[in-house]
Amino acid sequence: MRRPSPRPRLLLAALLLTLALPVGTSAQTTAQAAPEPAGAPRVHPTAGGLALTVPRSGNAPGYTVDVTARQLAFAVRRSGRTLLATADGDTGSLRFRTGEDWQHATRLTGWSWTKGVLTLTAATTAPGATVEARLTPRADRYLLDWQVRGTTPDRLGLAYDLKSAGHWYGHGEAQTPKGGPATDQPWPLDTGQVVHPSFSPASYYMIDPFWFTSSATGLHVDTGQVMSVGINESEDGLGRFDIESAQPYRATVFVESTALEVYRDYVGVVGRPAKSDATDAQYARPVWNSWAQFYTHVDQARMLDYAQDLHDHGVRGHTIQLDDKWESNYGNMTFDEKAYPDPKAMSRRIHDLGFDFGLWVTLWINLDSDQYRYAADHGYLLRDRAHPDAPCRVTWWNGTAGIVDLADPDARAWYVGRLKNLMSSYGIDGLKFDTRFFDDRCAPSPGHKPTDYQRLGAELADEFDLQGVGIRVHWDTTAHRAGFVTRQVDKGTGWNSLRASVTQNLSISTIGYPFVTTDMIGGSSGQPAPSKQVLVRWAQSAALQPLMYSSTSPVDTIDVTTGRKVTYDEETVALYRAAIARHERLAPYILDQVRHTLRTGDPIMRPLFFDFPRDGAAYTVTDEWMLGPAVLAAPQLSDSPTRTVHLPAGDWYDVGHGRRIHGPATLTGYATPLGVTPVFVRDGAPGAAKALRALR
Repeated sequence: MRRPSPRPRLLLAALLLTLALPVGTSAQTTAQAAPEPAGAPRVHPTAGGLALTVPRSGNAPGYTVDVTARQLAFAVRRSGRTLLATADGDTGSLRFRTGEDWQHATRLTGWSWTKGVLTLTAATTAPGATVEARLTPRADRYLLDWQVRGTTPDRLGLAYDLKSAGHWYGHGEAQTPKGGPATDQPWPLDTGQVVHPSFSPASYYMIDPFWFTSSATGLHVDTGQVMSVGINESEDGLGRFDIESAQPYRATVFVESTALEVYRDYVGVVGRPAKSDATDAQYARPVWNSWAQFYTHVDQARMLDYAQDLHDHGVRGHTIQLDDKWESNYGNMTFDEKAYPDPKAMSRRIHDLGFDFGLWVTLWINLDSDQYRYAADHGYLLRDRAHPDAPCRVTWWNGTAGIVDLADPDARAWYVGRLKNLMSSYGIDGLKFDTRFFDDRCAPSPGHKPTDYQRLGAELADEFDLQGVGIRVHWDTTAHRAGFVTRQVDKGTGWNSLRASVTQNLSISTIGYPFVTTDMIGGSSGQPAPSKQVLVRWAQSAALQPLMYSSTSPVDTIDVTTGRKVTYDEETVALYRAAIARHERLAPYILDQVRHTLRTGDPIMRPLFFDFPRDGAAYTVTDEWMLGPAVLAAPQLSDSPTRTVHLPAGDWYDVGHGRRIHGPATLTGYATPLGVTPVFVRDGAPGAAKALRALR
């Protein structure tokens, strides 16, 4: 017997849903009923709620946003496939906190489609409170903004089902229960846990409120407020992106055909670098910084011995930087006379050895500095958020300090004048800026926001040579456009930190900071000196990245945990020299990529799937990357004698074995004795011939 078609029942359900959801004013009803222009987005009721359909346009593949009516939620779909879906159930997709309790939007109670904006209203789990949300579609994204009415929450949040979008990337340096970002950086993010409760424009971490997925969707939260971000935080498969504010929550959801296109959309919003702050020489050779070599146990004699040893062993570099603990007190900007009896002579000797000379500096002035009272009396310091009449005091790793207020022109001029006088007095060529330019415990200067201090810090640093170690500014468009080298947060000295340095650079590169360098080769963080194997493998890895940032001397160093000298053998020195030489030969190819980045914003060091989006295996590779379009780096990042290498589609030249391999291919048991770094050149890719000449 023939069964009746289900179609009449679906049409009836859609009709009943339409009648149950009030449209609003008669003007809105008219706007909704008017025919849409050909190719324009349109809205229509469905059995479960509403569908906002954006047709294909130009290079944009088109998409549909399904709006669930029973509990307000959004799912991006294309060709029957879900690309990104908000959370459902008790968590809720649009969530807010009142007091200690989290609430969320529930049943859709009304909607209108007017002038290209879909407006939704929904009940909530909080008595008397409603949610109003607006979706504004574009060809390759939609804008979402929403707010709570009827109560004043202290947090608003979005929650997503992580699996709905495949794998997740972005974020930047991630705090994790396993020691991130110092020793852990999950890649993709959903393969670990991210618990980042103070995700803020003022954070020391290199972060941006941008995430993207293997399904070619992305999320950018447009806020200058402190966020709390949890990705698989309770191993529950959810991503939570909360803002500590009752202001309307504004976000952009990108929908593209590839993850690279999502990245490009984001860069189109925040801006691409207008220049690179590093010189050609700084791309070609490493900078040597004293921090991991000595930490704060440094003085003039040790610095000169350090520089002399590097010079005598032919370990090349463009700069010797004196890091933390040269001042008599933090903020004085005067050398400690006991440790540095003749800093001018120290500077001259470093220059005579063929290096530039650099110095670590900070905006933070400790309370015991003779400059603190002067700065406080003249109003040059940020004010306390809770007590605006008093300077803001912050505790950091070197004591308690005030912070110079860069929004005050007089304070800025005073600080910059002292820096320039210091540099001219002692022959200092450049600076390493450390700490932050703002702290959330402080109040911004009147008329300014916390995010402004990222811009102000970037503008200040841009006046000086940063000597290839860059600076840690983020979140603001000025930071993106300034083109600073980005150095990572301090790493440990073990294999886990070496691996984290790679996945972290992939993360930083893909939130719009393409000129990346790892933490100091060999790590730091006050841990025992790196083993020979870790130090060599780190140098080999860094040689296949845009810049090299060095500290631990392959000649000898000090184990900070014991105070004893650690001497490496001649093979260590030779292999480190070889890594520097390889990087120096690659410099012309790398500089071509720098110029390409200035035109496009594309990262130089990038995940395989940016270049090979149809290669499913590429989305979970954690120990390989593309350096520009022609070079695939697969260095050994563990103490194993072999490794597996994944090669995407194409013809590849295996530099180590002098052979050609047709991909896709998986090379198992690839031998990696200490002197071997697997690297491959893609035939026919731009720059392949230049790269091959450098690597052979």
